[in-house]
Amino acid sequence: MIDDFAKEYLHEGLRRTRDALLWKLDDLSEYDIRRPLTATGTNLLGLVKHVAGVEARYFGEVFGRPSPEPLPRWQDYDGSDLWATEEETSEQIIGFYRHTWEHSDATIKELPLDALGHVPWWPDPEVKLFAIMVHVLSEATRHAGQADILREGLDGRTGTFAKYEGPIDEEARAAYCAKIEQAALAADTARP
Repeated sequence: MIDDFAKEYLHEGLRRTRDALLWKLDDLSEYDIRRPLTATGTNLLGLVKHVAGVEARYFGEVFGRPSPEPLPRWQDYDGSDLWATEEETSEQIIGFYRHTWEHSDATIKELPLDALGHVPWWPDPEVKLFAIMVHVLSEATRHAGQADILREGLDGRTGTFAKYEGPIDEEARAAYCAKIEQAALAADTARP
């Protein structure tokens, strides 16, 4: 009984995180979803591409259920999963992510939490579905958080889902940031 609860709880968290990550691309230009927004090149579409590949690999080949779509070998990692080439369309990447969901969801549905998988790139390669679910949820949540900050930097939009988003009160935000800035300056000048 607890296994069913844990499995559904983790799976639902993954579903919500997937939706939140994709929502961060809504209503942005092709340029804004692709352009580097940090010194290391982090970009919104690249985060989606990366999380799609992570999910495809962990819920696919780790359990002997390879992705129906081709993936680069994990040994060939060169950072190309973190950005979209000009030949790759955003529709292709988002479509790949959505197809990955179907494949991952089937793996989660069909296997028990204690099903054994093999992660050759981990120090202890023998793992259970439970550990992979936690790992992938953590990875997806981390990158959805990055996407949230990137999106905020582009147009001020924040939050997890559109239905919870309210109008942006620029004046209230400016006052709030000024309050935080003042506290930071006061703390800095108080230090010897």
